[in-house]
Amino acid sequence: MSAIRLTDLTLGYDRHPAVHHLSGEIEAGSLTAIVGPNGAGKSTLLKGIAGALAPLSGGVALAKGKQLAYLPQSADLDRSFPIHVYDLVAMGLWNRAGIFGRIGASAAHKIEHAIAAVGLTGFERRPIGTLSGGQMQRALFARLLLQDADVILLDEPFTAIDARTTADLLELVRRWHGESRTVVAVLHDIETVRQAFPQTLLLAREAVAWGETATVLTPENLLKARRMVEAFDSHAVPCQRDAA
Repeated sequence: MSAIRLTDLTLGYDRHPAVHHLSGEIEAGSLTAIVGPNGAGKSTLLKGIAGALAPLSGGVALAKGKQLAYLPQSADLDRSFPIHVYDLVAMGLWNRAGIFGRIGASAAHKIEHAIAAVGLTGFERRPIGTLSGGQMQRALFARLLLQDADVILLDEPFTAIDARTTADLLELVRRWHGESRTVVAVLHDIETVRQAFPQTLLLAREAVAWGETATVLTPENLLKARRMVEAFDSHAVPCQRDAA
């Protein structure tokens, strides 16, 4: 059973495609990495799946009744907003309590438990602008824990953080996988992908290979992806493919 279905999906900006004619399924409960050279369209694809970017053509379908959580790149987040770690994590309950919902004893316990699960006990009243990159990412993962989503999208979740934080957050990803949640992560560290992600989509504006990680991440495929991105015309208009 698929959690996410892509049908001839083309995504882009100002009518210039960044991802071309992508079709395929991400199975429910799978752990999938999206990799590719810089400019391959990885983050664009994740935005499309999350519903943050409308397709130029084709479509994205999420399995009926499934809840989705999306963590964008840390560079896309405004850390100047004057809130504390506790408030940031509590946002994970908004989908059930509402933006102005009262935090009762049960909710407060869940928030404290999520903060403890990511190793930030004692940081509850720290302004988010004072956190290190690793601490901020831990807080964002705590928020994801509270969102309790069936499908979790992560865009470069381990970039610019220390090795211990990476290991701790990877353990949370494995926990979600063990709970049969669907996790899709854009990653640049090929070794992390090989060690922790059973499924991989190698992207170069379109799919180069998609399937078991060991068969996707071959030297030949990686070279092909790099050459495809280098040859891509960023000013191209959406193309039409003839029906087979």
